[in-house]
Amino acid sequence: MDIARRIQDLREHLQRYNYEYYVLNASTISDAEFDALMRELIALETNHPEYGDPLSPSQRVGGQVVDAFKKVPHERMMLSLANAYSFDDLQKFDERVKSLLNGPQEQLVDYVCELKIDGLAIALHYEDGHLAKALTRGDGSMGEDVTHNVKTIRSIPLHVSSNASFEVRGEVFMARSVFAKLNAQRRERGDEVFANPRNAASGSIRQLDSSIAAQRQLDAFLYTLLPAQILGCKTHAEALQWLDHHGFKTNQERKHVQGIDEVWAFIQAIQLRRDRLAYDIDGIVIKVNELRLHDRLGYTSKTPRWAIAYKFPPDLVSTTLERVFFTVGRTGKVTPNAALKPVHVAGSMIARATLHNEDFLRLKDLHEGDTIFIRKAGDVIPEVVKVDIALRHPQAKRIDMITHCPICHTLLVKVDAMHYCLNVQCGGRQQEGLTHYVSKDAMDIDGLGEKIIQDLVAQGWLSDVSDFYALHEHHDALLELEGYSDKSVHQLLDAIEASKSQSLERLLFGLGIHDVGEKTAKQLAKHFQNIDALMVAEEQYLVSLPDIGPKTASSLVRFFQDSHTIKRITRLKNYGVNMHYLGKKITSEKSFWMNKTVVITGSFTTYGRSQLAQLLEDRGAKIVGSVSSKTNLVLVGDDAGSKLSKAKELGVETMDEASLLILLNEEKV
Repeated sequence: MDIARRIQDLREHLQRYNYEYYVLNASTISDAEFDALMRELIALETNHPEYGDPLSPSQRVGGQVVDAFKKVPHERMMLSLANAYSFDDLQKFDERVKSLLNGPQEQLVDYVCELKIDGLAIALHYEDGHLAKALTRGDGSMGEDVTHNVKTIRSIPLHVSSNASFEVRGEVFMARSVFAKLNAQRRERGDEVFANPRNAASGSIRQLDSSIAAQRQLDAFLYTLLPAQILGCKTHAEALQWLDHHGFKTNQERKHVQGIDEVWAFIQAIQLRRDRLAYDIDGIVIKVNELRLHDRLGYTSKTPRWAIAYKFPPDLVSTTLERVFFTVGRTGKVTPNAALKPVHVAGSMIARATLHNEDFLRLKDLHEGDTIFIRKAGDVIPEVVKVDIALRHPQAKRIDMITHCPICHTLLVKVDAMHYCLNVQCGGRQQEGLTHYVSKDAMDIDGLGEKIIQDLVAQGWLSDVSDFYALHEHHDALLELEGYSDKSVHQLLDAIEASKSQSLERLLFGLGIHDVGEKTAKQLAKHFQNIDALMVAEEQYLVSLPDIGPKTASSLVRFFQDSHTIKRITRLKNYGVNMHYLGKKITSEKSFWMNKTVVITGSFTTYGRSQLAQLLEDRGAKIVGSVSSKTNLVLVGDDAGSKLSKAKELGVETMDEASLLILLNEEKV
């Protein structure tokens, strides 16, 4: 057998079958036959590495691991689109286009309408028809090289019939069915689920190990060809046809229209079918069809003048407010919540929504049994928007804020807009406090989810955070509980034991001190170095510390003077829980970061946001959440957004990840 010829035949056949299945949604062979051919190809390539090819269909299964994502400049800026939110906005866009082209207002402009896929923008570079590199959008001028992951997306061709060198841009996304399956698997494993398909797609394309990306079954729609005119295309519609002809997957839910009225008609039609699509969209993109006009229309500093994105308003759906129930948080905050007749909103079933506080109840004038309208704020969080008073029953009872804790019945105290249960022994507070203590940002005890904590509380083994460290005494009894294996119990107890070595700031945050968040806990730990020094600090001294206000100082003093707190900390000490700050100390007053007020925005390849914040705080920086005239520096990662715009507006210095890494490598703390 001619090995080289067989390998080439297999590659050509598998490439065609991939195209049929993932682009045309049809297949001429069965999955079993496809898998058999793929196994044969992988075996031949393994035994004959001299015939290896990075663009072989076998590379789509993943396996390549990179140390970090390489930053690569875009040959052409990847600009954002201006947004429209109404028909009036679209009319103004149409008028601007006509004005810039010096055409009469009654003339109809040729537009192409395309679905705005809710995914991750990607730029694919082909050299002599072969995929050479794939870049994320990044900040528009610089992207990350994710070629190893893009190769696993079977709808993206690794090579095409054209021998030209060109760039194709599009959107990587995750289908709704794939997203649902992925989250179901993550729940079963006890992993954190993804909030939406876009986050899942973004997280998958930025995996260092391409085999993980391959498992996520990503897809892509391509919508831009550069340089289209050199390749013989006169219009955007022709460019899309060129992509179709050369094996790229384009979205067929597009339409070539005449004038802005037809654009609006297309938008209205798609909105009616939006929920039935197999993928998420968040709007419609409208582009001037004739490519020669793009140069005439030009660009602003941020957006092209020949295109605009119409953004869908959040879905407003009516349902019934069946009842209101109240929950108690770890700090004692009591929150009213709406139990709703389940209703489908923006791709998911909604059965409850927060009602925030007493002021919100009064503002919305909510009554039992009301017909209400809800939406997903930011397409994520369920929000009650308004009430249909005309449908209210005459005898409907107004919903009032409760006066006593729903768990322990202690009289509530109102502080600003919120109501609190001040009973530290309240069962509701204890349950939430226990869950908070083991959370990732606190003591990070893996395996102790809300359900397991409920089981342990029900058994009488858990009522205080110090009880976690006595669970080893119930080892044999744990094994008798349904769903608890020898392996899971050992892993749980090992995670609890490991948490004893966490640094002081995690313990302080985990204890759930009112008005003490993660950032304040770290400041206190760094300043006092151990819990004993903090426990005896006077309120007047605490107020003198940076960013510690009177409310926080008062909360700290009350907390550490409470007899229950003193007993709890004594027990934690006896169990060997660390009470000291273990973070790095600033060793040089000459650090570039010393006393600088820094904002971190966007996502970073080398460090997570919280990890990066800690590194800079260790060097003397003050990390804040918003950009102002007092900000010294803004660290800019991918998808930086409004904070970067604010920094440019105020003239605040910015720094990208590459420059950041150089500075961090120069400074050793």
